[in-house]
Amino acid sequence: MTAQAARRRYALISFLTWLPTGLYIPVLVVLLLDRGISLTTVAALGVAYSATVMVLELPTGGLADVIGRRPVMIASAAASLAALLLLGLSESLWLLAISAVLRGVARALSSGPVEAWYVDQVPAEDAADMARGLSMGVMASSIALTAGTVAGALIPVGLDVSLAVPVLIAAGADLLRLVVTVVAMPESKYEASTVGSVLRGVPSAIASGVRLAVRSLALTRVLMVSAGLGVTLAVIELLTPAWMAELAGSAERGVLAYGLVAAVGFAADALGSAVSMPLLRRIGSIRAVCRIGYCVSVLALAGMAAASVVTGLPGILAVAIAYLLMFVGLGIAAGPLSQLLHSQVTTSERATVVSVQSLLLQSAGAVGSVGLGALAVVTSPWVAFLLAAVALAIPAARLVAPQPVPSVSPEVRSVR
Repeated sequence: MTAQAARRRYALISFLTWLPTGLYIPVLVVLLLDRGISLTTVAALGVAYSATVMVLELPTGGLADVIGRRPVMIASAAASLAALLLLGLSESLWLLAISAVLRGVARALSSGPVEAWYVDQVPAEDAADMARGLSMGVMASSIALTAGTVAGALIPVGLDVSLAVPVLIAAGADLLRLVVTVVAMPESKYEASTVGSVLRGVPSAIASGVRLAVRSLALTRVLMVSAGLGVTLAVIELLTPAWMAELAGSAERGVLAYGLVAAVGFAADALGSAVSMPLLRRIGSIRAVCRIGYCVSVLALAGMAAASVVTGLPGILAVAIAYLLMFVGLGIAAGPLSQLLHSQVTTSERATVVSVQSLLLQSAGAVGSVGLGALAVVTSPWVAFLLAAVALAIPAARLVAPQPVPSVSPEVRSVR
């Protein structure tokens, strides 16, 4: 398979992986409330989903390194399809709880394998193709979330249909993902083919990946950036909706304003990913592109803190601009950061290390959400935004390439 074909398939599968999430997120809470589920129980279902993802992150990453990326992605699509059918058609609390757990299983299974599969297809010395493909994957995921969020919000209103319709459309998208994964994600057979070999291999793969993450200074610094990013995203997702509702003057207008800004935020992330490759070709340094992206994001977070003194429509516009710039910066840095990570790992531990990265992002996000959320209550949101900026700025400033990485053009000797 050519690098170009692998890049296109990776982008397509990434798009189909995140499209269902975009479709059901706008209606999820309201749909459950409409079925008589209390807000407290809705929150509990959310905890069940998150706990499932966190518990299974490392085991599923190790599984992908032992039995292969393709079967794990097939299982992810099947679990998500079953979960969304239950969510769209069932009113039983127990079935809805099973749906939440299955969504968590699907999320954990999809965290890393397709990215690891793509990197496996690209020659290690071809840094340009690898970085370009990783950025395309981020861009495809962001476009999917943008399109899905907008469609999921508009379908019930525009077509005057049930809130369950976007969820069932999302299930259809997962069915398509299942078929595409079976057809378009070939890989050679892995050695672990029996239950015993899998049970022995998964703990070994997890241990190997975790040891590498701890012992490699370069990899540790990449992972710390992910932890800082988790804090940043958690604070944004927690504080921005309520803040915009306050600025807009009502909960309804605040929800509309945040929904539109969130959708455009996904598009801004895709724009940043598109800008990433021209920047990399021009600058010739993966580390420098990462720093540019995170610098934009940190300054945007500081801008959100400053916007807290502005009220009304000017305040909403100031928050929206800072929010969009933050996601542009994150999009610029996402692909190059992944390239730095993959340059430090081998095929046998690749998916596990990506799962470690995802687990750190979620864990740091949970801690940041609780800690900085409480701080925002007793002080002000601008304090939480500033501390989130610091949480991202410190690890980003320490991000270094420990060894020369292949250049993106013949004229550039390394990307240090």
